[in-house]
Amino acid sequence: LAGRFEEIRMSHWSYKEMKECFGFTVDQYLFYGGYPGAATLIDDSDRFEQYIQSAIIDATINKDILMDTPISKPALLKQTFELGAAYSGNLLSLNKMLGSLQDAGNTSTLAGYVNLLNESGLLCGLQKYSVDMSRRRASIPKFQVYNNALKMVYSPLTFEQAILDRKAWGHIFESGIGAYLVSQAFIHRFEVFYWRERNDEVDFILQKKGSIVAIEVKSNAEKNTNGLEKFRQMFNPKASFIVGDGGIEVEEFLSMDINKLF
Repeated sequence: LAGRFEEIRMSHWSYKEMKECFGFTVDQYLFYGGYPGAATLIDDSDRFEQYIQSAIIDATINKDILMDTPISKPALLKQTFELGAAYSGNLLSLNKMLGSLQDAGNTSTLAGYVNLLNESGLLCGLQKYSVDMSRRRASIPKFQVYNNALKMVYSPLTFEQAILDRKAWGHIFESGIGAYLVSQAFIHRFEVFYWRERNDEVDFILQKKGSIVAIEVKSNAEKNTNGLEKFRQMFNPKASFIVGDGGIEVEEFLSMDINKLF
């Protein structure tokens, strides 16, 4: 039985853990993420950003990935991560990325790099939910960091500025919820998608075996949630709900056992 083992998955720290250990509020968790090593640095934005950049991003990309995997264009791998992290919570086609990156090669190269970043727990590209597997593969990816600190390190806004900017906070809010979901997906082994059909969309679709759950993230009253009703009619999910304004409180959602939704 040499080499037999059980894989026990551990992910980024949850809101409950960051609250209990460091006194984080919900807004602080959504902005600064769940890295315990950086938690004591949030009052000094320069040191916080330096820690995330050096101890997390550079260490993972320049050491962990490059030591284990032959990469023909290391600089392109870093650029792919930076662009994807900045766009976390948004759809961005690989063809559009090609136009923004230097020496980008082709979409296959970028897709391979995104897959490496996903396996490293940094960044993933969510696929559009569809019953047809080929449609999923061909969909435009929705980029999502595994920890919102990885997005915010590329933001020009401070925590105080972001809270006051409703539009910017809406993107941060959605990315923060997404980071929690993909981290939970890593532990509990379910899949995360998004759904979009013309003007209707749902932020996150969770699937485990035959069960699907639809989640719409709403940070203010202005956001349209018609897509959730349309998705219910088309796919009849086991559960569907709003997180945020008019739905489940964010603190309650970030504290629940996601696995019980299935």
